[in-house]
Amino acid sequence: MKKGSQKPNGNAGRRNPSVSERVGWDRRRFVKLISTFGAASTAVPYLNISSVLAQTPPPAPTPRQQQAALRVTKEMLRAAEQLLGIELTDAQKQMALQNVNTNLERYETLRQIDVPLDTEPATLFRPALPGRKFDVKASKLKFSKVEVPQFNSLEDLAFATVPQLAELIRTRKVSPVELTTMYLARLKRFGPKLNCVVTLTEELALAQAAAAEREIRSGKYRGPLHGIPWGAKDLFATKGIRTTWGAEPYRDQVIDHDSTVVERLRAAGAVLVAKLSMGALAQGGRWFAGVTRNPWQTEEDKTGSSGSSAGPASATSAGLVGFSMGTETLGSIISPSTRCGVVGLRPTYGRISRYGAMALSWTMDKIGPICRGVEDCAVALDAVYGPDERDLTVGDVPFSWSPNAPVNRMRIGYLKTEFDQQQDADRKAIYKDALEALKSAGANLEPIELPKFSTAALRIILVAEAATAFDDLTRNGGINQLSGQEPGDWPNTFRSSRFIPAVEYIRAQRARTLLMREMDVLMSKWDVFVSPAPGSASLLITNLTGHPAVAVPCGFIKGLPQSIMFTGGLYNEGAPLRVALAFERATKWHTMHPKMNGT
Repeated sequence: MKKGSQKPNGNAGRRNPSVSERVGWDRRRFVKLISTFGAASTAVPYLNISSVLAQTPPPAPTPRQQQAALRVTKEMLRAAEQLLGIELTDAQKQMALQNVNTNLERYETLRQIDVPLDTEPATLFRPALPGRKFDVKASKLKFSKVEVPQFNSLEDLAFATVPQLAELIRTRKVSPVELTTMYLARLKRFGPKLNCVVTLTEELALAQAAAAEREIRSGKYRGPLHGIPWGAKDLFATKGIRTTWGAEPYRDQVIDHDSTVVERLRAAGAVLVAKLSMGALAQGGRWFAGVTRNPWQTEEDKTGSSGSSAGPASATSAGLVGFSMGTETLGSIISPSTRCGVVGLRPTYGRISRYGAMALSWTMDKIGPICRGVEDCAVALDAVYGPDERDLTVGDVPFSWSPNAPVNRMRIGYLKTEFDQQQDADRKAIYKDALEALKSAGANLEPIELPKFSTAALRIILVAEAATAFDDLTRNGGINQLSGQEPGDWPNTFRSSRFIPAVEYIRAQRARTLLMREMDVLMSKWDVFVSPAPGSASLLITNLTGHPAVAVPCGFIKGLPQSIMFTGGLYNEGAPLRVALAFERATKWHTMHPKMNGT
């Protein structure tokens, strides 16, 4: 019976006592009983109350009174049965009531425990199956031959790659201070137009650049990131500097420590010039100041540069930073990199420590670089990967990078069906040319198929974990402050995800293990596979299984960049990066940049 409805009976006009009144009657009787205990204990101080109860038991409540005192009733269980996927008899519902109500009390107790947002669950996800060994040899990072660009002014270097900038700094043809000053000026000039900057870290940047310049002059060169200006997605903690997570409730948040990524890039000598925009709580491109724009189409307001690493992709594409760092849970590096025409690397899950980074999904969050070239991504990954004794999911596997390894000796598959089924004729032609370019670069491509698996059902893993991460914000109403309040936005997702049963979440994680096994079999036959980007079914699969992928530009449609994606085996980012580099060398797309007011 629905709440509020009345069952017809022969006592028309007679009002039945309400649930609260019946419960109140029970409470009054209980208080009266307790007062009796009080009088008895005054007269007989050492009387055992349990013995009084045994001698004078209260009248047993009727089943109707018993159910009236329970907040979860049989009617409520009946309404939940379809969601839970089970059907109980009336007797089974009656039997379950006490447990369900006891659990409700436990839920409420749990909600009173202050659990900081950066607290990991007491479970770990590892992308490698038990017993899996990784034969990856450590290698000294090296670039292929670097073509140093000619320039008349520092502004001419705005779109240079990290290897190019590094060589200019190493040979002292450009100073870190000069380079930093140039990028800061561009951030001030174009940042507002693109809406990609949350906080300009000018004071810190100039101090770090000056320190880098002194060290290099004294002969202490730390490596290819020394003196290179970079931007951080605004979910990486920066001590004493705002970390807003792109969301209204946190717009003034200042965290008292640096994230591991910030620490390691500082140790490499990189210069932090800005905290860059992100979709609110890592969704889409909309944050509390509006939508981050795509430098290739700045008048576009609705989807902008995509998300959630919107600012890093936009700023890197527009030449406002040397490189940037973003995160991905389900496409948040690949999608904005594709839309903005830059190179985005999503490393293996657990490759880079997430310490000090906002958690969205503990078993799916990944950190990676967004750059203007493939080798930029390799050097950025090399600087930040590996265990830090804080994030226990990080694997201790070396990163190996060989930019000149023969591509024709690699086992490379491609998702032929996905390329063949492209509906847009222009896009289909672009991918045809891209595959031909790969073949001309020495790649031997063989058609492959992804595992046949109901992967979409596993998305409840992400939304259940995200809803858990921001459960306090959801229950205290803070989530209602976000500007995005449509059905597909986080506020609705967080609220509705509270209806996901724990049993289904755990079942999804078990099914995920089956998917991991199938992908392990597939990747045992291939070093890399090639797919469209975005739009490939592999994006969801590999975000669940933790495999690395890199997206690079491969053409344009109506002035907007298009991309192709290379996916590799676990902890073997070097393989997809190597094939991506072969494609980059065989094409011109990485040399094309958006025109920012004639620059």
